[in-house]
Amino acid sequence: MTNNVVVFGSLRNRLAMILTGGAALLAMLLFFVVRAYATQIAQEGQDNILGASVSSILDAAVLRDGAVELDFPYASLSMLSTSADDRVFYAIYEDGALLSGYDGLEAVLPVQSGESIFTSTNYDNAIIRVATASRTLIGIDTPRQVSVSVAQTQDALAETLNRISRNVALFGAGFFALATALAFWAASTTIGQLSRLTTSVTRRGPQDLSPFLKPVPSEMVPLVGSLNTLMSRLNQSLKQSEDFIAEAAHRVRTPLATVRSYAEATFQRVETQENRDALRSMMRAIDESSRAAGQLLDHAMVTFRAENLEREDVELDELLRDLVQRMMPVADMRDVTIDLESTEPAIIRGDPVLLQNAFRNLIDNALKYAPADTSITIHVQTKPRISVDVLDQGRGFLPTEMDKLAGRFVRGGDTQGHIGSGLGLTIAQDVATAHNGTMVLSNRTEGGACVTLQF
Repeated sequence: MTNNVVVFGSLRNRLAMILTGGAALLAMLLFFVVRAYATQIAQEGQDNILGASVSSILDAAVLRDGAVELDFPYASLSMLSTSADDRVFYAIYEDGALLSGYDGLEAVLPVQSGESIFTSTNYDNAIIRVATASRTLIGIDTPRQVSVSVAQTQDALAETLNRISRNVALFGAGFFALATALAFWAASTTIGQLSRLTTSVTRRGPQDLSPFLKPVPSEMVPLVGSLNTLMSRLNQSLKQSEDFIAEAAHRVRTPLATVRSYAEATFQRVETQENRDALRSMMRAIDESSRAAGQLLDHAMVTFRAENLEREDVELDELLRDLVQRMMPVADMRDVTIDLESTEPAIIRGDPVLLQNAFRNLIDNALKYAPADTSITIHVQTKPRISVDVLDQGRGFLPTEMDKLAGRFVRGGDTQGHIGSGLGLTIAQDVATAHNGTMVLSNRTEGGACVTLQF
């Protein structure tokens, strides 16, 4: 029963969400790391080209007649051409004064002459990358400091980085989708161990209280150990209950039977009508108590054994034949005959103790309501299904009460003067239900009641 279980989330969904969240975090981390590394590599490539351009210009600078002359090499700028047609800027300074190019490109000069420094800045409404290097020219009079700055816009670099970002994003999305599928698979596989344990518990019959011996993951060992301990305690408790019921039946029935015998013997010796009426009432009360106690214990035993059926092949005709022989003395005392009709063996898988208890109660009810000099017929048939009919020639059931007579302690309105507890039909129905059968009450057309147990 899971109706009263308080549900708080799902282990499968929780595990899948944790794994999926981890996959998403890894995918984002992968994207930013790869993009940063690609940016670094691409920037280093552009810087190398800018540095080579600056070096080629500086190498062309000479000092002649006290003036700086520079034969501007064509290749120094053509090497900066890109597919995106990036714009190129340059500036040549002599001791801080602009000799040629675009003013405003000079960066902080490097500490040592000949080294190049690289900066990014905004120039002419565009982000540019600037490479700056300097060189000292030694002349007759004084040395001259010549610095060269070459700048280039980064459109081609941005396009390259965008292409790399798209590819990395697609790769990350594929990685995330694969990781998500693996996360749900891993969650289902992990929770599958619990599902298999649940299925194993569900498929067990009520009588199967043996421990679980199949291998389980180490994390489930405490749970399975607790289940095995619970099974052991339940098995011990059920055995104690069965022993108690059997002992209680003996303890209750034996003293009542003894008192009944003494009361009957005293009744034979008493001659006063008043005393005989008192003893007769006493014997009736003893009979009612004995029957009620017996049927209460029978009902408890049926309830217990129905949850712990010990099934075996039972031949119903033999079981009924033995039961009829044992009940014949009671039938003879009431001038009633019992006839058993069976054309072929009827064998079912069931609990012989419960089946005998159910048929004994049905036959006992029939004997109780059957008039003298009549017969009770027990008819066993196997087609279309195995069924047993117990028929008497009494007054039958009241049509308005048939649907309620199988309830506990329910007796018909025409049972005055008959000892009973209202549990006989309840026991028979419980036994039929425990054997996947049904009990049907009906009245015979020629008069009398008919109780049918179908299996």
